[in-house]
Amino acid sequence: MSAPPRVRDLLRSAPDGPVPIVHRGLLAGYVAVGGRCVGLVAARAAQVPCALRSRLPDLGSFPLLSAHVAGGVLHLDGRPLAVGRTVDVRTPRLAPGAILGRTASSTAPAIDADAVTGLVGSGDGLTPLGDDVLCGWLALHRAAGMPTPTVDRAVREHLGRTTLLSATLLDCALHGEVLPELGAWLSALGTPAEDDRAADLTRVGATSGAGLLAGAHLALDQLLTEGALAA
Repeated sequence: MSAPPRVRDLLRSAPDGPVPIVHRGLLAGYVAVGGRCVGLVAARAAQVPCALRSRLPDLGSFPLLSAHVAGGVLHLDGRPLAVGRTVDVRTPRLAPGAILGRTASSTAPAIDADAVTGLVGSGDGLTPLGDDVLCGWLALHRAAGMPTPTVDRAVREHLGRTTLLSATLLDCALHGEVLPELGAWLSALGTPAEDDRAADLTRVGATSGAGLLAGAHLALDQLLTEGALAA
């Protein structure tokens, strides 16, 4: 397995014993460890920043009937999933000139601490759309090196309103950890590849990629309108 460093460290610090299974699926499964969601994702699944990554095309060989941690290693159906290497899921910094000549493309209301209340947990599924929008908004600010202390505090205060997986992904966003498709789009901002990377991102999940992109655009417009980004 490969895994982001915080996932590896979480498992290493977890006490030995059984852990609850949160979700079973053909491409991804999730368990609860230390109040966070830890996933196992197949190669064709969204490579979320809170999961162990497998090279298997799917998880058909894992019925996900039992899960436990022993010696810092997650075991699913009695099979140890040792972390052999770590993967970098950190938000890339915006390249110099990435927003050169760019102007705000939307007059949508800015996201602030009050708006967080209506976004966290808003929507259906394991990752509600409102949470995806917030994750994208946070990621753009991290990429721009712009702190968001009041929104961060509001997000943490409302994590209990959404699913455990989505709360974990919001925590990842707060720590500047993102999906590879979102990281690729952030790296491509202001380059000829920007539109292609945006298309790649929108193909993630049913609405997750589109929500992430929408949130990132809201953040970009907000920072441009406020004059917080210097070209």
